[in-house]
Amino acid sequence: MSLKMRVHDREPIAAALRRFKKLVERSGLKREARSHEYYVKPCEIRSRKKSAKMRAIRKAGTVKPKREKAF
Repeated sequence: MSLKMRVHDREPIAAALRRFKKLVERSGLKREARSHEYYVKPCEIRSRKKSAKMRAIRKAGTVKPKREKAF
């Protein structure tokens, strides 16, 4: 995936850098690079997915009671 960004005439470097950072973040290039940083075994991927699923279920099950307003 290639990203192209044109710096406008008389545009400050700080503004161009900010636009570039947003472009990289939105494209998902940073996340992709981090995922390929090191090899993860398929069984490790499955176990991480399973633990994330269990964590979400546990979090959904713990509902905080609503506080009543005192008048």
